[in-house]
Amino acid sequence: MSILSIQSSVAYGHVGNSAAVFPLQRLGVEVWAVHTVHFSNHTGYGEWRGPLLPADDVRAVLRGVEERGAFAGVDAVLSGYQGGEDIGDVILDAVARVKAANPDAIYACDPVMGNAKSGCFVHPAIPILLRERVVPAADLITPNQFELGYLTGTEPHTIEETLASVELARDLGPSTVLVTSVERPDAPADTIEMMAVTDAGAWIVQTPRLAMKANGSGDVTAALFTAHLLSTGDPAVALARTSSSVFDLLQNTLDSGERELQLVQSQESLAQPRMQFEVSQLR
Repeated sequence: MSILSIQSSVAYGHVGNSAAVFPLQRLGVEVWAVHTVHFSNHTGYGEWRGPLLPADDVRAVLRGVEERGAFAGVDAVLSGYQGGEDIGDVILDAVARVKAANPDAIYACDPVMGNAKSGCFVHPAIPILLRERVVPAADLITPNQFELGYLTGTEPHTIEETLASVELARDLGPSTVLVTSVERPDAPADTIEMMAVTDAGAWIVQTPRLAMKANGSGDVTAALFTAHLLSTGDPAVALARTSSSVFDLLQNTLDSGERELQLVQSQESLAQPRMQFEVSQLR
């Protein structure tokens, strides 16, 4: 399996490609990483250094990969945070070129916009770009519950409301939706859920909620789910493997006392998920 991952990159820590590439490689996936920025660290620190790469430079790197004949071997294009409309255009162009070379390839998009606690933290043009152009081109999207509501103009809280919002998102184009960080008022205390919906059905998994904020965990989640779904073709299995690995990664990070995701230290949990959580079918 080969994945073309077009995302940000940091030298210190793990977000964007710096979060997604190693877990994919640990699963045995060939990853061609194309960076949209190369910062010293993620912006959550408040200070960072390094370049935001011009869209033309990103396009040139992708064109060089294409000229090697590699696009025909791409099974999925993966994208995350999109810093500007120009990068969105580059990604969409790359997706079209990959699909022209390999019609079986999918586009997996993590429509990063914000979260329930912080609100929307991207440029005001980005949600419009995602809703009107990017998400309709995607086969798989991995929004959190807040982003799902932002995409669909809804405010989902219950399971039924979240499922209804997912169907509105699927009406935009993608056939598969993974909703991360599902929160509902009737869930047991100190738990959090993920929901996967495809044409074949809907599934949910519940894990303990850990008292931490982990930059990059969404990038790891999107990467793992994409790879597991491609390798198994089974959304329930992909959900179980992803939730297990991500929980262990977060627990290891919390136990370490470190701010950055402990990816390398958690590599066995990434490669061999413990499958400690039960996935339930909703429909």
